[in-house]
Amino acid sequence: MKLVEKDGVKWLIFDHFVQYEQVIHGFSTRIGGVSDIPFATLNLAFHVGDDPGSVVENRRRFCQALGLDLADLTAGEQVHSDKIRVVIGQDRGCGAVDYDTAFSGTDGFVTDEPGVVLSSYYADCVPLYILDPEQQVVGLAHGGWKGTIMRIGARIIEKMVEQFQTKPEDCLIGIGPSIGPCCYEVDRHVITPLQQEFVNWFELVEEKENGRWNLDLWKTNYQVFLEAGVNPANIEVSGLCTSCNTELFFSHRAEDGKTGRMASIIALEPKKQQEIS
Repeated sequence: MKLVEKDGVKWLIFDHFVQYEQVIHGFSTRIGGVSDIPFATLNLAFHVGDDPGSVVENRRRFCQALGLDLADLTAGEQVHSDKIRVVIGQDRGCGAVDYDTAFSGTDGFVTDEPGVVLSSYYADCVPLYILDPEQQVVGLAHGGWKGTIMRIGARIIEKMVEQFQTKPEDCLIGIGPSIGPCCYEVDRHVITPLQQEFVNWFELVEEKENGRWNLDLWKTNYQVFLEAGVNPANIEVSGLCTSCNTELFFSHRAEDGKTGRMASIIALEPKKQQEIS
């Protein structure tokens, strides 16, 4: 991923997405907003206790930096599920300036509608970006440990196949910054369902002397996309740990739960009828 900046707002983009000019995407950092400590400064989530007016202004700034309109933003009430919503033009603005109008209990989104902005929010969980440049469809998934074990990335691909005739091998995937295997220590509460769902679970963890394990969410989601039929050459993994880099990212674990949220955003530009090249 590459760090970019505009008007004081810093965010990251995937190298292999940049070649498709009609696709706008980004993963925010904590830099460039108006929120006070412990949400300093670019907190983009309403549900963490920050001043709502500050969150709206932060979202406006991030959207503006990407060349987008906050009025076109859509967001969900993230509950660590594998529920996927197909977002349409009439949904614009749902969850954009308040939490009450966000899509209920939804952690994954797809759209083929130009100008519709998909967003989701993070402070250690894994942001998953999906682009089908052939059918011109984009998707986002919020992959915490539960969503990852439920294979939410594969559920997004399945929805795109079902609704838009996507071929998995055509998809480009971005696995964004999250807590890395260096810092993500888990216990039996996480390991047991991992063992039940992944035959090679032991390849996804490193056992520690204290009877716990360090879980690699990046590798697990990578495997999920491979199993869904995605070409490995089309998967980009950021490799950036949010817990290790709190000067750039919010981290729920590193900051004892009192922190803000970054956002993943993806959208097709309005002139969708032009061929992506």
